[in-house]
Amino acid sequence: MNYFVLAQAQTDGGSLMGSWPLMILMVAVLYFFMFRPQQKKQKDQKKMVEQLKKGDEVVTIGGIHGKIYSVEDETVVLEVDKNAKMKVLKSAISLDAKKNKK
Repeated sequence: MNYFVLAQAQTDGGSLMGSWPLMILMVAVLYFFMFRPQQKKQKDQKKMVEQLKKGDEVVTIGGIHGKIYSVEDETVVLEVDKNAKMKVLKSAISLDAKKNKK
């Protein structure tokens, strides 16, 4: 019985070559459905952060809503309430609240 299984395993060398196109197809599908959309989302986020200007209403990653009071190199100052301001990193800005209101 064991000899029969070993004999079959040795004669199936061609099936290994047939699995390469399937593996390549799986990698391509993985790229187009997982990695590419993530890269696009990161690119859009970076573009949005670069275009921030005074007066924009934004939401931080922590969920804090505010209006941009001033923009500096790596940070922005948010006005979250009357005379209440916070300094946050630009990378902490999650989305533009005006563009995402419905």
